[in-house]
Amino acid sequence: MTVDFAAYIAGLPKILAGAAVLFRDAGGRVLILEPNYRDGWALPGGTIESDDGETPRAAARRETVEEIGLDVPPGRLLAIDWVSGADRPPIASYLYDGGVLSQEQLDAIVLQEEELDSWRLVPAAELDAYGPPWLILRVRAALDTLESGAGPAELVDGLPAR
Repeated sequence: MTVDFAAYIAGLPKILAGAAVLFRDAGGRVLILEPNYRDGWALPGGTIESDDGETPRAAARRETVEEIGLDVPPGRLLAIDWVSGADRPPIASYLYDGGVLSQEQLDAIVLQEEELDSWRLVPAAELDAYGPPWLILRVRAALDTLESGAGPAELVDGLPAR
C-alpha cells in the first residue's frame, strides 16, 4: 500500500508558532509594547513565517526590527510555551533573551505605527497590570531562567509543564 505523503501531511494537526524577545534596561525593567489591534500589551515578536523556512530565532529578530526598529540578534532561548486555543489552533511560542538595552538603543526605538501605539519599560513587580496573564507568566518564567541560569523553561499556558 502506497501512502500519499502530501495527503498525510495535510491531515496532521495544525499549530501556530510565534517568537518574541525579552529586552530589559539597566534597571531590570522589561520593554513592553502596546498593540493597537487587541487588548493587553506584548513583547517585540510575532508569527514565524514557516512557509518561507523562517526559524523561530530569525522570526524574533525580524519582528524586533519591524516593530521597534532595533536589529539585535536574539540571545539564548529562555522559554517555550504551548498556548492552548479554544477558537484557534494551539501556539508554540519561543521567547529569547534580548539582553539589556543601552540608553542609546532605547532612544533609537521607532514603533511600527500600523500595529503599535506605544512602548514602555515596566518593573517586573508591576507586569500584572499589563496582561494578558499567559504572557506575564511567560515573562516571569523567562526572568527566572535568566536569574537561575537554568532553562529554557518549558511551559503550558504560561505555567511549568508537568
